[in-house]
Formats: sequence, structure tokens, C-alpha cells
Amino acid sequence: GLPTLPRLSLNSPLALTGPVLVALPCLLAALFGMNTYAPYGADAAFGIAVGAAAVVAMAQTLILAARPPLVEPLFGGLDRMYRVHKWLGISAMVLMILHQQIEPDFERLVRETSLGDLGEEAGELAFNALLALVAVSWFRRLPFIGLEIPYQLWRFSHRFMGALFAIVVFHQFFVDMPAGVDPTFMLVLNAFGIAGVVAWIFTELLAPHLRRRDFTVSQIRQTGDTTTLTLRPEGRAMRWRPGQFAFFRAPEAGLSEPHPFTIASAPRPDGTLTFSIRGLGGWTRSLPAILRTGTRVQVEGPYGRFNFRKGGARQIWLAGGIGITPFLAWAESLTEAESRDIHLIYCVPTQDEAIGVETLRAAVARNPRFSFEVFVTARDGRLTAERLISATPFAVRQADLWFCGPTGLKDGVLKGLKAQGQTPRRVRFEQFEFT
Repeated sequence: GLPTLPRLSLNSPLALTGPVLVALPCLLAALFGMNTYAPYGADAAFGIAVGAAAVVAMAQTLILAARPPLVEPLFGGLDRMYRVHKWLGISAMVLMILHQQIEPDFERLVRETSLGDLGEEAGELAFNALLALVAVSWFRRLPFIGLEIPYQLWRFSHRFMGALFAIVVFHQFFVDMPAGVDPTFMLVLNAFGIAGVVAWIFTELLAPHLRRRDFTVSQIRQTGDTTTLTLRPEGRAMRWRPGQFAFFRAPEAGLSEPHPFTIASAPRPDGTLTFSIRGLGGWTRSLPAILRTGTRVQVEGPYGRFNFRKGGARQIWLAGGIGITPFLAWAESLTEAESRDIHLIYCVPTQDEAIGVETLRAAVARNPRFSFEVFVTARDGRLTAERLISATPFAVRQADLWFCGPTGLKDGVLKGLKAQGQTPRRVRFEQFEFT
């Protein structure tokens, strides 16, 4: 359906810093443009202001798409950074529409040039094409009819954003403007434009070679519709924290599009890692038939800030379906010295679909303060707040709740807990899907 603004669950006090830092340049560019062009009338000043804000918003969209690792903590994780990226793109689209409707008319104040005419035509072209691409990104799942644009087509179209933005930058460089205008404003705007284009070039041409590490598939296991891959590093191993995710691709097997998956294992001395991937679409369903032991794959990461060690002394881990993966990595990382009281509730449709139970049992054997139960909905019915309260060996309202799984499960349980007066101290989760 129609996209909605997500409710923030902050993993860090810095999590609001990122959204504020990307909103401020857009606002300042609009104010700067309005002040610079105020002598030419209110309509001209407003048209320039919204156009400037659109350029700055689109530039920052491309910068965030480059996944700068130093910026991720300011948003509370890559999942939330991508949410801001999405809404920046939508904001840029709205601002471009306003700029198009209130286009400043400087024909009597400038000496027109051939480059200026070309810049104006380029702006028209880029506007219409960007409008279409942003609309595709916004309505990836078409409202009311439930039709979903295939991920491969969505991502392929998304890659043209930077090229079209480069045309917008050309437009702002060469479109004819009044000669007496303070050039400082255009210098600032051009700097953002160039930064956005450079970020896009880095993302498309350099990042794939600098960030991806080569792995080999050493083991494949199938549990129901879930494929578990064990990958052995070729060369330098990747370092990650339990709970983080990475982008996986297998170009040798014809799966060149990178997809994000949580790493379902803790760091190991030999550098091997595990992905447990549920078959939810054509790409993921094809893995068992296409991948073989010995297939070379590529992994980019790690990303994410889902870290239970930043939580309190009592924790509830709630997993729905394939949302068990970060908790498997956490459980594997538990040692005898772990002092937190932790109870995991793992919801699956049927017992046969439960994965990683042996990892959870090994964690219980190492640390008696960790416990878990598998909640089978076909046998036990839906998990309710009352059942969660009775299953947890300590008071829910005194614990942190960590969640990964379908949004409906989280919302239903939290609503019930609130009604029971057992709202957890803190609720932390990552977006289950952020494309």
C-alpha cells in the first residue's frame, strides 16, 4: 500500500542526528536561494528556493546510497539510513514538481546562450525521467491491487538516478540566470551537485571492487523453504559483530544482484560465516537449484547496529520465522561468563521450519541464564502477549525486548503488552525490509 513514515526505535542517542543533518542543508539551501533571488519577486525567489532544496536533497540521496560507514551510526543503522534515503528522494520529487510549476522567468533579465537553452532542455528531460523513477521507487508495491515490481527491475531502474541527477547538475551549471546575482549561492549548490555525482560514480564503479570480498560455498543445507549457506573466505576474512547483516551475490551462478541478509553465525577463527535465506521470491527460491559446494560468491559488509550487548540485564528476544537469524548469531556468541538473563521466543508456522535449534541448545548448555522455546503456531496458535508473559521467566516490564520478524507479530504483541501493563523497558528492532 501507500508508504508510511516509520516509527523510530532508536538504537543510539545519535540516531536522530543523521535525519537532522540531512534536513538542515535542504532548509538552508532553500533559505539561501530565497534570500538571493528576493529582489526578482516572490515567485522567482520561491521557485529558486524549492529547486535548490530539491538539488540538495537528491545529492544527499546519492551520498547515502554510497553507504558511507562513518555516517551509518548517526542514523542508528543502515536500515534507518535507507529509510531517510527513501524519504529524501520523495521530498526531492515533490520539490521538483513545485519548481516546475513555479519556474522562475528571467528571459528579460538575461542574455540567452546556446548552453543556457541546452541546460533548460536538459532540466526538462531530467525532471520527467526522475519523476518516473522516484514514482517507481515509491510505489514498488502498487496500492490497492497488490502488484509488486520485481526487485531486479526496480534496482535496474534505480541505478539511473545518478545519471539523471548529473543532467540536473548540468542544468544548474549552464541555465541562463541574471548577471547581477551573488555567485556564492550557485557555488554552494554546484558543490552539492558535484558531491552527489561523485557519490554515484563511486557507488557504481568503485565500491563493487573495493568493498566486496570473495567467498566459496563450503556447505548447503535445506530446511523447509530455508537454505543455509556456509561460506569460506578466499583471502582476507570479513570482521563483523553478531547481529549485523551483509549483501550477498553469486555472479558465477547468474545471481549478480546483491541482496541483504543477516549473518546467522558469530565470528569464527577460520572466518567462515553462515546465511540462512528463506525462499520468499524468485531470487531466493532459486538458490538451492543454482548454488553448489565450491561456487564462488561475493559478500559486502558488514552493516547494521543490532547489538544486544548494548541492552539491559534482562532481555527478551522475539523472533518470527527467518527473523531468528540475528538471534542465532547472538546465541552462538554467548559464553559461560555472560551475566544477562535472556529468554528467546522463536515463532515458526510448523516444527519442521525451525532452524538453528542445535545452536540454541548449545548456548543453553554453555550458559544457564539463557533459555528459549520454539512456539509453533500450527500447534500452539498465534503468540499473544499473555502467552509471552507466562513464558518469560522474569517480568516483561523490567526487560528489554529485541525483535526481528514480520511487523504484524511485533505490533500485535506490543499492543497486547501495553494493555496488560507489561510494556518492556525498551523495544529494539531493525527494519525487516528496507528497499
